[in-house]
Amino acid sequence: MNEMELMMHLHLDNKRQGPGSTETTWLALDLARIDLTRSYRIADIGCGTGAQTIDLAQKLKGEIVAVDIFSEFLDKLKNRITCNELSADVKTLSASMDNLTFAKDEFDMIWSEGAVYNMGFRNGISYWKNFLKLGGILAVSELSWTTNSRPSELEDFWNGEYSEMDTVAGKMKVLEEAGYRVLAHFILPENCWTDNYYIPLLQSHNAFLEKFGNIDTARKIVDLDKQESDFYNKYKDFYSYGFYIAQKI
Repeated sequence: MNEMELMMHLHLDNKRQGPGSTETTWLALDLARIDLTRSYRIADIGCGTGAQTIDLAQKLKGEIVAVDIFSEFLDKLKNRITCNELSADVKTLSASMDNLTFAKDEFDMIWSEGAVYNMGFRNGISYWKNFLKLGGILAVSELSWTTNSRPSELEDFWNGEYSEMDTVAGKMKVLEEAGYRVLAHFILPENCWTDNYYIPLLQSHNAFLEKFGNIDTARKIVDLDKQESDFYNKYKDFYSYGFYIAQKI
C-alpha cells in the first residue's frame, strides 16, 4: 500500500481532510459576489469526503461535480448527500485533479479547499482555468506565509514539505500572472486548524496504527502529523491557509 492510500485510510472517517470550516466556505462564497438566485455549474476539485461540498450545496442552486481520486472518499460524500437537505444537485467523479475530462469553459465556478498543493499552485490554477468560463470564479485555499520573515526552523520545514510555499502577495501575483483578477482573500482562523483538523486527526492515529502500524510509511505519516501540529501550535502567527477568490479574465 503506497503513501497516498495510507493517508486516505487515515483521513477516511474524519469530517475534513484539511483546515477549514463551514463559516469560511460561506465567507468565500459571499466574497465571490455571485447571485444566489441563479443556477450554476460548479466543480469541487479534491473534495475529499465533501465537508465543503455539502456547505456549497446548501447555499447554491445548480449542479456541483465533486472530484476526488479516491472513490472511498466519494462514498462518504454520497452518504452525506442523502443525509442533508441541499439546494444544488451533487454528482461525484473519481478522477485525478491533473487529468480531467471536462469540456473547455464548462464551469461557472471552480472550488478547491486545501488540495491544489497536490499538483502545485501555479500548475493547478493554470490547468483548471481551461474548464472555467470567461468571468467564472476560482475559489481556492492554499498554504501561505502571513509575514515576510519567519523563524528559519519553520521556513526550512515548510520549504522542504512544499516548495511553492509563499506569501499572500506572492500567491496573488501567481493568480494575476495566470490570467485571473483577484477579487478577495482572507486568512483561515485558528479554529480551522485546531478544532476542525488537527484534533480529530490526532485522535484517529491510534486506530490507524492498530490497522497499519506494521508498515513503516504509516508510522512516518503519524510522526509527520504530530510534527506539523506541534509546528502550528508554536508558529501559527507566521502561516496559515489563505483563501483566494479570483475571476477568469
